[in-house]
Amino acid sequence: MTLARPWMLLLLLAIPLWLWFRRRHQVAVAISDVAIPGQAATTSWWPRIPPALRAATLVLWAFAAAGPQFGSGEMQLRGEGIAIVLAIDVSSSMLAEDFAPSNRLEVAKRQATAFVRGRQADRIGLVTFAGEALTQVPLTLDYRMLEQSIGNLRVGGLEDGTAIGTGLATALNRLRRIPNRSKVVLLLTDGENNRGAVDPRTAARAAQTLGVRVYTIGVGTQGEARIPTGRGLSGLRYEVVPVRNDEPLLTEIAEGTGGRYFRATDGEALSRIFNQIDALERSEQSQRIQTDAEQQTRPFLLAGLGLLALELLLGATLVVRVP
Repeated sequence: MTLARPWMLLLLLAIPLWLWFRRRHQVAVAISDVAIPGQAATTSWWPRIPPALRAATLVLWAFAAAGPQFGSGEMQLRGEGIAIVLAIDVSSSMLAEDFAPSNRLEVAKRQATAFVRGRQADRIGLVTFAGEALTQVPLTLDYRMLEQSIGNLRVGGLEDGTAIGTGLATALNRLRRIPNRSKVVLLLTDGENNRGAVDPRTAARAAQTLGVRVYTIGVGTQGEARIPTGRGLSGLRYEVVPVRNDEPLLTEIAEGTGGRYFRATDGEALSRIFNQIDALERSEQSQRIQTDAEQQTRPFLLAGLGLLALELLLGATLVVRVP
């Protein structure tokens, strides 16, 4: 609590003067005695109540005159965050081990987690796709749960293949009902579109209509990569398979929606890409503002009036002055 006119508390000095003056000119009082015959009356404390009520009334009115204010201080406002969906390819080719010592998916999971930890007020969702797409986490501010879901991503849970259009359409479906907010999709894949019922260019046009920026990330080397295909007596069995990103398609999707295409051929490059996207898509920073205090004089005035009315009631009933 603060006071707009603290000097008005000098009025409190009048209370001791009033009590001194009252004691010098003490008047007799008559106390209503309604005791039962045969019992001693123990009402010697009643005469002290009216002056105590009058003193409390004067204190409350002095505080009201001083202008008590409540609610002053600093308030932290957080800007409206961005709505982001991470669309991550979990096809079997993401097990390629050209991102030594880890495979593509493990590096992507690690960098996506670091990206989430760098956000503050953004609602973030997670979509995975291979030959089909699935929403793993709807838009949320629960970053701990989101990080756990990213860490649990595995290859093999979805039909194999690379359905880029379906993955993008599923991500857009999570964003289409978000009003008045910057909306972004981060689409990470290592292959060419070869599955799904939604054409990637059709999904890109839908993103443009919805005002969603799409950042596409092509991961992995071009040519051939070693992929584990099973287990044998001596451990994992590997097969060298051809791998290729459709860079023209990914570039077209990104640039058509106001985003950018990035290429990552190793873990460090993928880390730099996530950092660049993080810098490009920053939500409004939080700010501290000074809040105005609200003056509250009425409660003090009403409380004083209540005590004064109680004093008058006692003076007319239980405690009566005698001239």
